Amino acid sequence: MITTDLLVKMVLDRWNGSIVNLSKHLNALTDEQLQKEIAPGKNSGTYLLGHLIAVHDDMLKLLGMGEKLFPELYEPFIKQADKVATQTSTISELRAMWEKQHNVLQEKFEIMKPEEWFEKHTAVTEEDFAKEPHRNKLNIIITRTSHLQYHTGQIVLLN
Repeated sequence: MITTDLLVKMVLDRWNGSIVNLSKHLNALTDEQLQKEIAPGKNSGTYLLGHLIAVHDDMLKLLGMGEKLFPELYEPFIKQADKVATQTSTISELRAMWEKQHNVLQEKFEIMKPEEWFEKHTAVTEEDFAKEPHRNKLNIIITRTSHLQYHTGQIVLLN
């Protein structure tokens, strides 16, 4: 296996494993458990789920894979804090969005060639990318995997 192929496989395997891990924890939680705060005065599980969907939704644009699936989640789950968020989605809708989003991302990831992961993402200019080639699509997956794992650790506390 070529080094580029191996590196991409390693990163995507960790991403996929992290998605499966959080999905397992989400499926083990009732809607009531998901509504609880992670700790007193902290975000609820519902907010964290919406937040992760909104952040991952942005990946479609960053990776040049199309438009967001759920742009309505940006305001309540990224721009606003949990206690002031004007979320309109129900927990069952958020759970369905989570599944749909990751199915779509998975389909798009599978058709990318390994070398495409080392191309610039859409939030970096050509000039900056020439100076900082690590600001590529694969790096988006690495940072989003870390973010996902951080919030998974919080959601586990709800069980």
